[in-house]
Amino acid sequence: MLRRISFRSFLAGLVVLLLAAAAQAQPSEGGAAGRAAPAGGVLALLPEDSVTQHTVTAGGRTMATTATAGTIPLFDQTGKRSAAVFYTAYVLDDAPAETRPVTFVFNGGPGAASAYLQLGLAGPRAVGPDFARDPARARLHDNPDTWLAFTDLVFVDPVGAGWSRAADPDTAKDFWSERADAQSLAKVVALYLAQNRRSVSPKFLLGESYGGFRSVKLARALQREQGVLVNGIVMVSPFVEGRLMFGAGRFALVAALRLPSLAAAALDRRDAFTPEALAAAERFALTDYLTTLAGRPPEGEAADAFYARVAQLTGVSPDIVARSRGFIGDAYLDQAGADGIVSAYDAAFLSPDPFPDSPADDGFDPVLDGYTQALGGLFVGHARDALGFKTVLTFNLLNRDIAGQWRWEARGIVQASIERDLRELLALNPDLDVLVAHGRSDIVTPYSVSRYLIDHLPLLGREGRVALRLYKGGHMFYFDASARTAFTADAAAFYRSQEAP
Repeated sequence: MLRRISFRSFLAGLVVLLLAAAAQAQPSEGGAAGRAAPAGGVLALLPEDSVTQHTVTAGGRTMATTATAGTIPLFDQTGKRSAAVFYTAYVLDDAPAETRPVTFVFNGGPGAASAYLQLGLAGPRAVGPDFARDPARARLHDNPDTWLAFTDLVFVDPVGAGWSRAADPDTAKDFWSERADAQSLAKVVALYLAQNRRSVSPKFLLGESYGGFRSVKLARALQREQGVLVNGIVMVSPFVEGRLMFGAGRFALVAALRLPSLAAAALDRRDAFTPEALAAAERFALTDYLTTLAGRPPEGEAADAFYARVAQLTGVSPDIVARSRGFIGDAYLDQAGADGIVSAYDAAFLSPDPFPDSPADDGFDPVLDGYTQALGGLFVGHARDALGFKTVLTFNLLNRDIAGQWRWEARGIVQASIERDLRELLALNPDLDVLVAHGRSDIVTPYSVSRYLIDHLPLLGREGRVALRLYKGGHMFYFDASARTAFTADAAAFYRSQEAP
């Protein structure tokens, strides 16, 4: 049997990737364009911006690009520098700004640097295909699926992530809130556009996990406070609606929206996945499974048949299913199979159990705390050797301290939602389209939650403005080379669809 990881640890892991590092410090309207005068304290450890020239080959063509690794200063209302936001920009040389898209890229967190998406998905260099199996030997290679084939890229790390820092460490927590995050990053985007003469370029936002949540909040802040409208939003494994994600051990709809991801994981672990099998699981989840959980617990032969069906779909033992009355909760971690630990970020991914004789919860995740940690060192080497950005400041790939200090506009993460913001964006910006991408075996942000939200949006302008795509894998499905290639092809088609007629 697989060792159980408690719901408390699952929730902690969820918070780790769903939240966001942020930046408040609303810059004054007189904030300087370009780099500010040198500052003391921790910001003195940040070097001047570094600009380097490169070539990248993708889509059968070789492209000349300019990379900039540097910081954008933020100021408070008194004009005092409050933070430096680290970014990495890759821009195609000699491309017309009027038609060349520019995409601002964010990960989630709290405190997650954009290195995940830069080295895993869209950047010019990416980790090799054996990354998950052999992370200690991971190396960067030219990325054949780089999004530079169809957009310039600006990877942004909010304050507390990467090399982004508050001027005063004691005020860093002022940056860590839902509203402050959107407001300050809207200023960062507006400053970059102005400083680089990209105000007329098509503008896109790409965000993963809480970064998906952030991208919608950011788009609203850009429109309201900076007068900037975006052409498209791409959300990767997004956190969209807290009420549909928590309480799978108690609430019928939450459990039903998680079930298809559990079924997908079980199919992938048996190498038995087919679209038809997943479609059958989806139908069961929102019909017999939902109605049975919503009513009184079944009894007798009806109960036996129901629990057997759930067990067959998920790989969870019938005894565990019956004991929970079908509300699996985190019992998927007790599935039968080779001894090991299942990741909530990819329920098809197994890791050896370092404490097989202990039922205690050791609180780590084999994906989040495992192979993905290698990205930090890989990015530091890339920034130093290829981009010329050298600093002794510690690079925070994932700053976990922010989780407990995050402030939500609503009453906690369970009430957090982007539905209202998304409806308003679609109503007020008729040119905006949204692409939502999920790994099918992700339990942290199950894909059915996004599908439920999309299916219940009213028709706002053209049909099909919000699309959902599924891929093999979990929360960071793009570390699978075939999934990354498929997603990049879908993203390229999405960008082409936004081109002016």
